[in-house]
Formats: sequence, C-alpha cells, structure tokens
Amino acid sequence: MRRSLRTDRSHTHSTHRAAQVAAAAVIAGALTLTACGGSDDKKSDDGKSGASTGDTAGGGSVSLPKLDGASLEVAAVWTGPEQANFKKVLAEFEKRTGAKVTFVPAQDPIINFLGSKIAGGAPPDVAMLPQVGAIKQAVEKKWAKPVGPDAQAQLAKNYSQGWQDLGKIDGKQYGVYYKAANKSLVWYNTKVFENAGAKEPATWKDFLSTAQTVYDSGVTPVSVGGADGWTLTDWFENVYLSQAGPEKYDQLAQHKIKWTDPSVKDALTTLAQLWGNKNYIAGGPDGALQTEFPASVTQTFTGGDQPKAGMVFEGDFVGVNIAETKAKIGTDAKVFPFPAVGDKAPVVSGGDAAVVLKDSKAAQALVTFLASPDAATIQAKLGGYLSPNKSVANSAYPNAVQQSMAKALIAAGDDFRFDMSDQAPQSFGGTPGKGEWKDLQDFLKNPKDVAGTQAKLEADAAAAYKG
Repeated sequence: MRRSLRTDRSHTHSTHRAAQVAAAAVIAGALTLTACGGSDDKKSDDGKSGASTGDTAGGGSVSLPKLDGASLEVAAVWTGPEQANFKKVLAEFEKRTGAKVTFVPAQDPIINFLGSKIAGGAPPDVAMLPQVGAIKQAVEKKWAKPVGPDAQAQLAKNYSQGWQDLGKIDGKQYGVYYKAANKSLVWYNTKVFENAGAKEPATWKDFLSTAQTVYDSGVTPVSVGGADGWTLTDWFENVYLSQAGPEKYDQLAQHKIKWTDPSVKDALTTLAQLWGNKNYIAGGPDGALQTEFPASVTQTFTGGDQPKAGMVFEGDFVGVNIAETKAKIGTDAKVFPFPAVGDKAPVVSGGDAAVVLKDSKAAQALVTFLASPDAATIQAKLGGYLSPNKSVANSAYPNAVQQSMAKALIAAGDDFRFDMSDQAPQSFGGTPGKGEWKDLQDFLKNPKDVAGTQAKLEADAAAAYKG
C-alpha cells in the first residue's frame, strides 16, 4: 500500500488521536503473538471480534443488485500483489452482480491523475484515495458524490464512528475506508538476529545498538526504500511523534508551528544518527535513494542468513512483499514496534477510502460491497491487508501476527491518529519529487544539513498551505 493524501483540511483533534492508539494497540497485539513464534496460523478467533462471513461465493452478508451489462472502472495507485489481491475482490463483485469491473492503475499524486481523466471526460466510476485529505479535495472540486443509503447502512453496521467520520465532509459521507494501515512497525530477518545475538529494541538508543550488533555480525542493519519519498515521511513522523509528543504532532500536521521549530531540528538530528551512518543503511544513502519500497522489503528476506539488510521499517502491508520471498511471517520474519525516541513508542496509521466519482447504481453497489465484511474478508485471507471493518472474522487473516494486528485495531475503536503527511496539502506531503518527499530524500543524501532541510521544508509547506 502506498501512502495517503494531503490537503489543508484539518480533522478534529479526536480524529487525529485516532490512528495513534489504534496503531499502538496493533503493535502490542502483534508483539504478544510474535513472542509465541506466530505458529498458530490456522487458529480461529473466539468470535467476539465479529461474525464470520465465511466464503463469499454464492451469497454473503450484503445484498447486491443485478447489474448485467453494466461496466465500471476503479482507479487506485496499488501495484504488484496489492493490486492482484484487490482484483480478486472485484472479481467476486462481478460474479455476484454480473457487472464488468476494470482496474485502472493510477499514478501519484492520484488527484492529478483523476484531474486529467475528468478533464478528458473519462473519470473512473470509483477511486481508492490513499490520503485522508484527498476526499476533501475531491469534494471541493465537485468530483466526489455522496455514498448512498445502502453503503451508509453497511458503514453504520460494520465501522466505528471514527472510521466513518474520516470519510465525512460537512456531515455528508463521501468515503468508505476499505483499508487501514499500521505504519509503526519494524520487520526483521530472524536468522540475522539469531546469528548476531541481537534482541528486539524498545528505545531508539537500543535500536542503534541493535543496528551495530547486526553490522558486527556481517550484515547491513537497515533497508530504506528512499526512492519512494513517502517512506521517508513515515520515518520522520514516527520519530517526531515519539520525541515531540502528540500536541506538537498535531500542530505541525496543521502547520500551526513552522518546520523551522526546534522540535523538527531535534527529530531530524535523531534521524541523522541512523541515516548519517553509511554502515547502517543498505547501499548507503545513494543506494537507498535508488531502492523502491517493495525492493527494500524483499532484499531483507532473501539471501538466507546473508540478506542485503537485517531490518526494514514500514507498515503491516509489508506482509504482501514478504510473502513474495517465501519467508514465513512469525517464523522467518518477525516484527517489533518502532522504538521509542521519547517517553512513548510512536504510533501512526493510514488508510485508503473508496470514493464515488460517477453516481450510478453500479458505482453505489460497489462501494456498498466494499463497506461489507464480504469484500474485506476476501482480501484479509490473502494477507498483507488490514480492514477497519469490525465484522470481519479475525480467523480470516492468514497468520497469527496479522490476526493479532487486526484484533487490536478493532479493539482500539475510535482512538487513533492519522499519518501527518497524509493530512498536508498534496503539493507538500503527497507529490513525488516535490515538497516533503523531495526534501527528505535530499536529507537522506546529506543528513548533516539539518538547518537547510528545515528551511526547505518550511518554504515548501508555507507555499502549499497558502495555496
């Protein structure tokens, strides 16, 4: 899953608190099960987290209309296994309704992509918006259409109020959050850790010590997907949230304090302790800047006990890429929470929402399906995915680690905090080669230039928020 959306719209304080504790709870749950080795892959849930939907073929919990002859296009930035798995969900919708659904690969920034499609008179029927601000942007441009009563009924039945509210603009429901992400996890190659005698670190100081231990064993400690600037924003956000605290986090997310604030200097200085040590980064900074996110994961779990790196930081969606390497989550690949820089470990979440762009019976039926446990259950079984839908049976997730993450996410209810860059204007927090993505890529290349990086971040943020 890529990341999220940016706009100058600001969510309520309670919404910002949202993804924080959800992710924290997710992490805690994941650790509980990885400590047990994650071997209970087939273990069923006790049923308390939601009713089982079972196999969706031939029915399911949601009623859908017959749509024989209808054609739909769904646009998303998803690639690789993530796209392939979502297509299986769309195939089930086709099977039940008779509609024909075409997946349209989109590019970042997706709002620009959609704008070109709309200008050409050929918008997709539904778009999966990977940034929380995109929904408001689509509404402001009068592209988005409110979801219908059937989808709203599924949301009311299956989603906590917090996840429903994320898709509302001015009291109207425009987005259906189909996918959630916990973006505060560090995944590691267990063979590397065992050979090095390394332990899961709880603090940033311990993390750097663990990195040194792994390096001393002959393996480069950390893989960074620096070619994708969004991964670097996630690094910054986790360090900043833990070190500066939630109040400052909210202020910076809304640009109520400047990027020249001392708290930003502190976070960048902390990041430089890792990014500035060439021994700790696979390929060094130059190599990291040429490594895309998927490769940053796969190179950590291929090569036996001599991979290109021992650890990789990113969200729960890493599981899809790990699966490509044949490494088994819970055995070959384990996870620990992003280490605490300040008093508490950071917890950052994101998500992807379905938004109707062409108001038709077929488009409304699709978002209704995506709001149901039937759709989410299909993708949950395939791995590398978390749903905010509380009616998805926990046993649908394919291994103990993901079952733990999913259960904790649902148990967190409305208490969570959202990705900071996903709240910013797209031109600052969501555009490849520009704004925060580019500024942090430059910082990865030259982590000694803290003041210069702050100045560039502030100049870019000021222009974006003003616009």
